[in-house]
Amino acid sequence: MNVDFPDITPMIPELFLFVMALVVLLLDLFSKKRSVAVPAYTSMVALVITGALLYKFQGGNLWNGMFVSDGFSVFFKIIFLGSAFMAIGSSFGIVGKMSHHRGEFFSLILFSTVGMMYLASAKELIMLYIGLELTTIPLFVLAAYQKTRKASAEAGLKYLIIGAASSAILLYGLSIIYGLAGTTYLNQITINLSIYWLSHGMIGPAFSVALMMIMAGLTFKLAIVPFHMWAPDVYEGAPTPITAFLSVGSKAAGLAAIVRIFDGMLIAFASDMMAPRDWGNMMAVLAAITMIVGNVIAIRQTNIKRMLAYSSIAQAGYILVGVVAATTMGVASVSFYMFAYLFANMGAFAVAGLFAEKTGSENIKDFAGLAQSSPMVSMLMAAFLLSLAGIPPLAGFLAKYYVFAAAIEADFTWLVILALLTSVISLYYYANVIRLMYLAPEKSQHRVVPSFPAGLVLTIAGIGVLIFGILPQSILELAYDAATSFAF
Repeated sequence: MNVDFPDITPMIPELFLFVMALVVLLLDLFSKKRSVAVPAYTSMVALVITGALLYKFQGGNLWNGMFVSDGFSVFFKIIFLGSAFMAIGSSFGIVGKMSHHRGEFFSLILFSTVGMMYLASAKELIMLYIGLELTTIPLFVLAAYQKTRKASAEAGLKYLIIGAASSAILLYGLSIIYGLAGTTYLNQITINLSIYWLSHGMIGPAFSVALMMIMAGLTFKLAIVPFHMWAPDVYEGAPTPITAFLSVGSKAAGLAAIVRIFDGMLIAFASDMMAPRDWGNMMAVLAAITMIVGNVIAIRQTNIKRMLAYSSIAQAGYILVGVVAATTMGVASVSFYMFAYLFANMGAFAVAGLFAEKTGSENIKDFAGLAQSSPMVSMLMAAFLLSLAGIPPLAGFLAKYYVFAAAIEADFTWLVILALLTSVISLYYYANVIRLMYLAPEKSQHRVVPSFPAGLVLTIAGIGVLIFGILPQSILELAYDAATSFAF
C-alpha cells in the first residue's frame, strides 16, 4: 500500500525551532558546568537560523489549507522571533542568579515561540486553538519561574487561572461558530455564514453570543479593557525579560489570531449593515475604553514595570484602532505598528531589567540622575519611551500615523480624535521618567553597564526605533504584502 506523505516544506522553520528547543533542554541536562552561556547562545543562534529558514521556505500550505505560510504569517513570525531573541538576550543576568533549571528557561521561550508561529499560520479553528495553547502554557510556567518570590508565584497562578478561563470562553465561542457553519476551516466558515445570511436574511442570537465569546477570549491576550486585570500584577511579578516577551510576543500572537478571525473569517460582519451582529463598533468601543483606562491609570504608577504594563494596555487600544478599520491599510498598519512596538517595548523593558539588576529597585523615582552616571543607557531609554509616545522621527510616530490614517479612511474619525487626546496623556508619564533621568539635580549612585548580550539587545532596539522611523519603506512594503493575504 502506498502512503502519500504531505510536503512539510512550509513547516520546516517551526519543526527546526521545536527540535532546537529540545536540544537546549538536553544541553543543560548533560552539561556539567551548567553555565548560562551555552543554552542561551544556542537558543539565540537557533532563532537566527529559524529566521533564515523562514525566508527560504516561505509560501505554500499543508493539510488542505489548515496551515499556511503566507505573507501575513511570515511577517508576524519575524516579530515573534525578534521578541524571543531580545528576551533571551536580556535574560543572562537574571538566569545567571538561578541555581538550577537554566536550560528549561530558554527552551520554554522557544516552545512558546513555536506555538506563536503555528498560531500565525493557522487557517482552521482547531489549529488556531492548539497554537494558542502552545503559546500560553509555557508562559504560565515562565511567569512563575522565580517561584521563591511571592510576586512571581502570584503572577504565574493569576495568569494560569485567568488564562484558562479565557481559553474556555474562546473554545465555547469557536464551538458555536462550528455549529453554525458546519466546518472549522476559516475560508469555508466565511462562505457558509454568508450563504446562510443571504438565504435567511439573518443569523440567530447564537452568532452574537459566539462573537462576544471569541472577542472576550482573544482580547484577553492583548490585555484589552475589561479583560486586562491580569496584566499589571503578572507584568510586575514575572521575571522582567518574560514580562517583555509577554508584552510583545504574546500580544502579537493574540493580534494575529484577532486579525485572522475578525478581518479574515468575519469580515462580512464588520460594517453597520450587519447590526446588531456587527463587530466593528463593538471593538471600536473596546479600543476607546482601553486607551483611556490604560493611559489614565499609568499616570499614577510608581513602579516602572507597572507603568509599562498600563502603557502596554493603552498600546493595545491603539492597535485595535487599526483592526476595526477592516481594510488592507488597516491590517498593514497594525502589522507595522507591532513591528515598531517590538523595538520600543523590548528596549524599555531591557533597560528596566538592567536597572533592577544593578539597583534592586523598580521604582521610577530611583531613575533620578541616571543620565549623569549612565548617559548611553538613559539616552536609549528616552528614545524607547518617546517612540512609545509616538514622537517623530522615531518608529512609533509612523506606526500611530498609519493606524490613525487607516481608521479615518474607514470613517472612525471619532476614535482617532480620542486616540490623539490619550496620546497626549501618555506623553506625561513617559516624559516624567525622562525628566527624572535628565533634570534631577543629584547624580545617580548607580552606573548601569550592560553585558554583551544585553548591550546587543539595546543596540538592536535603538537602531530599530530610529531606522524604521526614518526609512520605513521596506517594512511598510512587507506589511502591505502581509495585508494582501486577506480579501477586502
